[in-house]
Amino acid sequence: METACMLDSGQVAVSSVPAGTSTGTHEGVELRDADNPRYLGHGVLKAVENVNVVLGPAIIGMDPMDQAGIDKKLIDIDGTENKSKYGANAILSISEVVTKCGAIAAAQPLYAWIYTLASKANITQKIKIPTPLFNMINGGMHGAGNLDFQEFWVVPASNKTFIEGLQMGVEIYQTIGQNLSHRGAIHSVGQEGGYAPNLFTNTDAFEVFIESINSTKYALGRDVFLGLDVAADSFYKDGEYFIKDKSSGMDDSQFLEYYKSLIDQYKLAIIEDAFYEDGWESWKKLYAEMSNELTIVGDDLLATNIQRVQKAIQEKACNAVVIKPNQSGTVTETLNVIKTAKEAAWKIVVSHRSGETNDSFIADFAVGVAADFIKSGAPARGERVAKYNRLSAIEIELSQMK
Repeated sequence: METACMLDSGQVAVSSVPAGTSTGTHEGVELRDADNPRYLGHGVLKAVENVNVVLGPAIIGMDPMDQAGIDKKLIDIDGTENKSKYGANAILSISEVVTKCGAIAAAQPLYAWIYTLASKANITQKIKIPTPLFNMINGGMHGAGNLDFQEFWVVPASNKTFIEGLQMGVEIYQTIGQNLSHRGAIHSVGQEGGYAPNLFTNTDAFEVFIESINSTKYALGRDVFLGLDVAADSFYKDGEYFIKDKSSGMDDSQFLEYYKSLIDQYKLAIIEDAFYEDGWESWKKLYAEMSNELTIVGDDLLATNIQRVQKAIQEKACNAVVIKPNQSGTVTETLNVIKTAKEAAWKIVVSHRSGETNDSFIADFAVGVAADFIKSGAPARGERVAKYNRLSAIEIELSQMK
């Protein structure tokens, strides 16, 4: 879904927003042409019409630097809690292109303008390059039916510059590919550019990671760490979790013990969506026992939804949030979620989607809000590399200002 906006000066900004394959039930509605056989019902003619006929005309003449005012108008026009009337994809495409226009009008780089918006809202008082979570192996709904867990991450140490971390990520990614080839495992890539190998269990993927890292010049636990997006919704059924590593289903207590063994054996530093999206009691148990040593990230649990974030803070369910602008539907709402999470001293993980575009907006956004981490996928495929290239350029630009 792509939208263009022209300023009075004649300058034009363009923004394209992504789609998700693994979507939570609590996120904004992505409007598709389900009743139209064109593109097998996945077209966005309705959303485009909503931009051209309803939403776009409603904001013509407004000040592009009034992000909050424009976003409020879009929210009010739609009038639904989950943006199901006109589509979160249609609304966000306008909200993001307005942000780009605001940067043009302010004569600032996009990340700097986003920082301006964030600092005015008391979200942050600094600009920061986030640490990348490299999705090296894809499973679950992002893979090829190969593994249960959705994303296996290699995470550079936070004391590395972004460019240093990117080099480590690329070298380890290439080494993993060579390792899989030597094992005779199929290593096509999944939806986010990570390998989708033919392995027997989820722990096999970690063994590949450790073997691959050990054959590079980098040390696990010093230069890089491991992380995991479980996406537990995809294998949760009737109160139990079913994975290839176990011969029978596990209840939440058994699954928690399984996690403890993984964390102890592989020194996991960060874990996302460890339990299903409404399993609040399970999340609270994990937090109570592991929050001092583990970054516990909510994605489907929270869906970039301020009410669910507030509930998770109150109930002590996690200590980090995945931020996906297309889950909330506007830049302003996304900023408000980040503010709420930061006030609770949570970590911020700005994230792409599986159906990503070449737009590098989230790279600038992550820098402007001083996110702790960014998820852009593997260091492969153009739509992922676009974000990494943009972050590299921003880091160079910032270093020249010192």
